[in-house]
Amino acid sequence: MTHYPPARISSPHSDDPVDPRVEALVNEVIGRVADKWTMLILEVLEQHGEQRFTRLGERVGGISQKMLTQTLRQMERDGLVVRTVHPVIPPRVEYRLTDLGVTLAEAFCGVWTWAEANLDRIEAARQTFDARKAAG
Repeated sequence: MTHYPPARISSPHSDDPVDPRVEALVNEVIGRVADKWTMLILEVLEQHGEQRFTRLGERVGGISQKMLTQTLRQMERDGLVVRTVHPVIPPRVEYRLTDLGVTLAEAFCGVWTWAEANLDRIEAARQTFDARKAAG
């Protein structure tokens, strides 16, 4: 079996090699944001602002309490959300996007814009592909 050295990745803005830490972070962020729960939580917090834990879970829809907790903890660790515990009985916990979280949500607005602009083309391509596959 032949082993090849890893490819050298260049910065999209220059021919300089990418700092391995930047490459690792990009891979982590893509993996995390590609997670549907992170994307949906980002969207809810961007659209509705600070949310109580329970209300956030309702607005995300279909997420278990355990998955909501895990996703929010990871987002908090990454600096995307701030968790605020209000000292009342029962305790009230709220989440809001940080400036970093807002910029990430804004970056993914481009994906929504692209999807809206290209929806018909993608659906047509899929129909053509599926028809060709069905024909044999």
